[in-house]
Amino acid sequence: MVKVLNKEGIIILDVRTPGETSRGMIPGAVEIDFRGANFEKEVEKLDKSKPVYIYCASGGRSKSAQEKMSSLGFKETYNLLGGFNNWSAQGLPTK
Repeated sequence: MVKVLNKEGIIILDVRTPGETSRGMIPGAVEIDFRGANFEKEVEKLDKSKPVYIYCASGGRSKSAQEKMSSLGFKETYNLLGGFNNWSAQGLPTK
């Protein structure tokens, strides 16, 4: 998974709250709070032609965000199973 997320031309999207992201993020991730009032407006600024890898803490919000983004015309979205909790538990890089 780390190799995939290090590829050029992809978007890594963190949909957790600012309080959660202050404890760490996947390097290179864009932060847009799924529960924030401007989620849809901010997501619309992203390039819909690029693959988007979405994560939250454990996978629930990112799944909802993935469904919302698909309805907005994003063609290639992926939910990172287990979210940031799983990522950091595996000792993968964080910032």
